[in-house]
Amino acid sequence: MANVFLESHHVKNLNFGFGQFNYHLIKGLHNNIPSDFRMTLHAKNIQDLKNQFGSNFNYKKYYSIRRYDFFRIRKKYDLWHSMNQNTRIEPYHNIPYLLTVHNTSYIKDKNDYKNKKEHIQFQEKIKRSTAITYISEYAKSSTHQFFDVPDIPEYVIHNGNPILEMNIPDNYTPKVVSSKPFLFSIGEIKERKNFKSLVGLIQNLNDYHLIIAGKNSTSEAQHIQSLIDENQLSNRITLIGKISELDKQFYYKNCTAFVFPSLREGFGLPVIEAMKFGKPTFISNNTSLPEVGGEISFYWDHYDPKYMAEIFEKGMSIYEKDKDQYSKQLKKRAESFNWNDAAKMYIEVYRSLI
Repeated sequence: MANVFLESHHVKNLNFGFGQFNYHLIKGLHNNIPSDFRMTLHAKNIQDLKNQFGSNFNYKKYYSIRRYDFFRIRKKYDLWHSMNQNTRIEPYHNIPYLLTVHNTSYIKDKNDYKNKKEHIQFQEKIKRSTAITYISEYAKSSTHQFFDVPDIPEYVIHNGNPILEMNIPDNYTPKVVSSKPFLFSIGEIKERKNFKSLVGLIQNLNDYHLIIAGKNSTSEAQHIQSLIDENQLSNRITLIGKISELDKQFYYKNCTAFVFPSLREGFGLPVIEAMKFGKPTFISNNTSLPEVGGEISFYWDHYDPKYMAEIFEKGMSIYEKDKDQYSKQLKKRAESFNWNDAAKMYIEVYRSLI
């Protein structure tokens, strides 16, 4: 029986992309594990996982000390899947090694990055890999642009949509509710997310409010809040911080449109989440986002506020002309990103390496 080790300790961080990837791929594998496979989850809070997945997996508790060479895990698995490109947990033995690459967005200075600690660590992971999976074609092309990739099997396996069912009670209301039609966006408020461009957008759209969800204790969030205050938009733009799954679904369901002007994305999961609710999506025309948004999204090529407003108004006009049909197409595209399908593809990769 093949024994696969899933280095999945980022599953504890469900408010971040790596955590979401770990959790939903584990769920997909749980639904599709072949009878001739055993898989071991590596996580800090293994009891939570046991409660959900039972005996379908083996479990190994995460300890940070395993980052150091002498304390590495010494059991010799048939395959080690490094699900998180930045983890320092590595196998003790030289065994088949699958690396999943999510993005290279942390490279800010393209002329001076090769001597950075994180680059050296990532290059070593690539070098030891038996095969690599990427979450998007963009993740693959950018990895080849910045790193030396050996001649090994490579696969692009898109993430799935984690929202399978809409579970909002009819009378549910979150703490923050807009009094006017509103646009919605979500993500940790970092510079690369480019949420500050939405301040200018709202200045040029008098009929809309804006709600941005995500970690708002960052320096970028403070900068954006200053812009909001300076332009006297505090009654129209709200940074609401981290939200629950129920709140997130409420905002997707009730917003007029989803806006996502991110500069760099390895995948762009919120776009397909918004599509699940049939909402028009206005997104940046760069990195992985056109790959995810397809022909049915509306794109910003740059971030001049008046231009962004024009694209928004034109896009909404197109959407409103045949709203029901357009919503159906958006939902259909969202359904094409499926974690069960992704898990089956990963299992086939596992088979090819064992």
